[in-house]
Amino acid sequence: MTGQDDRVKLVSEKILSDGWTRLSSYELDYADRRGETHRLHREIYHKSEAACILLYDARRDMVVLVKQFRLPAYLTGKPAWMVEVPAGLLDEDHPEEAIRREAMEETGYRLRDVRFVFKAFMSPGAITELVHFFHAPIDLSDRVNGGGGLAEEHEDIEVLELPLDEAFAMIANGDIIDAKTIMMLQWAVINRSSFTV
Repeated sequence: MTGQDDRVKLVSEKILSDGWTRLSSYELDYADRRGETHRLHREIYHKSEAACILLYDARRDMVVLVKQFRLPAYLTGKPAWMVEVPAGLLDEDHPEEAIRREAMEETGYRLRDVRFVFKAFMSPGAITELVHFFHAPIDLSDRVNGGGGLAEEHEDIEVLELPLDEAFAMIANGDIIDAKTIMMLQWAVINRSSFTV
């Protein structure tokens, strides 16, 4: 390792939980910018990569979002049924393949043209999850079933079709508090003029 990586040395890892995913406690020696080394303790949640997508019907100026129960929001006293863009774990698939699968399962839309936008760590201070962001142009003919998620995974997903401006306004009024959804709606508003009808 060279450069910045030379400033970090992992000393130990202790697995605290290894269920749906792994939670580890690390000790590391970290050399700060002044060259002083400090022993740090961090807990890291090892979450696999994921993908999300904004489905946009330019002719109707509508976005397709989903609404589902989220336990962390419930536990913190926030609205537990969150409005989000369709998303899911890669499950060892290529990001585009995974998001095509997730979009079909959650919304019932078959995607013709999936376009990569960017990728981002959602909470890099404690979680390894890297999310791949996509968008796809759609129209009503692309909806081939009702969506709603997978019964075997106990998903209970409501499909929402909203005007883009209405969905964007839901950020300011607190009805949308999911980071990936906020990012994609802001991206869509900025880039609206580039979408073809």
